[in-house]
Amino acid sequence: MADYYDVGKVTSAHGIKGEVKVYPLTNVPERFYDLEYVWIFDEEQGPRKYDIEYVKIISRGVCVKLEGIDTRDEAEKLKGTFLKVDAQNALKLEEGEYFISDIIGMKVYKEDGVFLGTLVEVLQTGANDVYVIKTEERDMLIPAIKDVVKKVDVDNKVMVVHLLEGL
Repeated sequence: MADYYDVGKVTSAHGIKGEVKVYPLTNVPERFYDLEYVWIFDEEQGPRKYDIEYVKIISRGVCVKLEGIDTRDEAEKLKGTFLKVDAQNALKLEEGEYFISDIIGMKVYKEDGVFLGTLVEVLQTGANDVYVIKTEERDMLIPAIKDVVKKVDVDNKVMVVHLLEGL
């Protein structure tokens, strides 16, 4: 099966013409302007390709009009689904950049080899992403910066971090 990457999550219907409001899961929300289509995976029907009629950047998100979704009711049914792109439409990453889907579930270790926990979420804060690490005691927040994240091994799902004073 081909690789697919989440680029946004449908949060609600927008208006009455079948538009959906999307929370972007990308550092570049403007990339929606360049997409011709997205995929939505439905448990009953499997993957379904939707051509994009138009895109508008709106406050706290992106408004997307998908071909074939023409009423508010149809748009509401997509709430909670993820818009995905296939590998050929995925952004090319710079060195040190990773798709969120590639790092969720990584085992996180300190530099001395001590296991901290599992990376369960990525918070996009603006200045830098923040990784949520689930430890035995609590959730730990660590900034996704070079001073902290020392090694990311996507193939083996392992991350090595250096905890700064106070973390």
